[in-house]
Amino acid sequence: MPSTFGFINAKLLFCLLVISILYHSAFVTSKPTGFSLRAVIDDSPESPLYLIENLTIAERLERLIKISYARVNYLNLVSSGDAKLVPDNIRIPILRDALYYAVAFTIGSQGHPVKLLMDTGGGLIWTQCLPCTNCFPQKLPIYNPTASTSYATLPCSHPLCNGDRRLYNCEHGRYCVYNAQYGGGASTSGIASTEAFHFFVDQRSTHPFNVIFGCSYDSRDIAFMNTDISGIFGLSFSPDSMASQFSALIQHRFSYCLAPFDDATPRPLVLRFGEDIPQLPPQSVGSTQLIASPTSYFFYLGLKDISVAGHRIGFPPSIFQIKPNGLGGFFIDSGALFTHIDADALGGNAYAEVLKVFAAYYGSKNLKQTGASPEGFELCYERPPNFDEFAALTFHFDESVYTVNGQYMHVIAPNFFCVGILKGSSVSVLGAWQQQNKRIIYDGGRGVLEFADENCMNDIA
Repeated sequence: MPSTFGFINAKLLFCLLVISILYHSAFVTSKPTGFSLRAVIDDSPESPLYLIENLTIAERLERLIKISYARVNYLNLVSSGDAKLVPDNIRIPILRDALYYAVAFTIGSQGHPVKLLMDTGGGLIWTQCLPCTNCFPQKLPIYNPTASTSYATLPCSHPLCNGDRRLYNCEHGRYCVYNAQYGGGASTSGIASTEAFHFFVDQRSTHPFNVIFGCSYDSRDIAFMNTDISGIFGLSFSPDSMASQFSALIQHRFSYCLAPFDDATPRPLVLRFGEDIPQLPPQSVGSTQLIASPTSYFFYLGLKDISVAGHRIGFPPSIFQIKPNGLGGFFIDSGALFTHIDADALGGNAYAEVLKVFAAYYGSKNLKQTGASPEGFELCYERPPNFDEFAALTFHFDESVYTVNGQYMHVIAPNFFCVGILKGSSVSVLGAWQQQNKRIIYDGGRGVLEFADENCMNDIA
């Protein structure tokens, strides 16, 4: 899932923080050459993953931190190269989770329902298939390819299975197979295939699209077992992702706007594609170039420096560059819950330098550090009554700046708060927590990421 898998192994992911499950009753009207996904938070009662109600605040924070660490472990694996893996309108319903998005549609001539975890950091699209060598339990029936007249295996001659840049391998001159290893020990393997995926083109009608996907017969240590989710729906730059396969239709553009996670009543949100993405006033939009990586398909950004509470740190220009081995760099990922800053960056420990400035700021406010912080967050403070002077953080790019409101830079409880940054190991990631109330537009066609402040509660289905 080149959208967190150690993360997936640890969690059930997201993210945009987030999981999502099908919501049958409504769809969003989209413009030509665009489509929308509907989302609701998975920690709401509408989600089958509604497990958080019995957890204390500290237990909830620990759960979220473990998910973020597991995801970054997976992303490191992929970055180093160790993991491989028409109508004018399309509408794919999804529910947004505090951890993942899951899209829902039907596949095959029999209209088999599937729900797949949306993975903005990955490419491979896969679902469990019969007969299983080793399948995890799922609530929806497992897809049976022999029951579908539209199913076919991908030939070994296909570019994804043949040549120096192939993603899959040919076995016995007959089957194109994949074997994806994820951080945390999760894995899936099976046969690369093609099938008719039926997406909604209006509120009542669906249309089949031929999609390359993985028919998985052996999936291990998958965290979303015992739910409706049966696999992954990749959206990265990878040639096998949904965004790449549909690039002619959506111009490799998609967008989301994450409502604040402290909303007591989660509301259905919209994941938008192509022409369905709203036009923003030019004066309110920031943008930065997407940076190509020699080893992975993530959405890397050219981060130059970081400011905390208005103090610019002054990092060396190369500290957030991608290393020759594919590690390092800075990328945005909706599947990573919290932002990670690299403790092993080119030229120094960027994580320690950022926390040092936060510590100086809160020291100037005479705040007292808590003795016991949730595991993973190194900088937590007792919160005086009505304290709300939380330090903002700004990411500096060549073309613009991306400022995270102080409220969304922290995890805030009634009596304490923590700086919402985790230690990165050979990678820095802009996580979903720091994307709240931001319109984020991935424009692969133009090679840019656009962003703007927005009240995301208004971006509902």
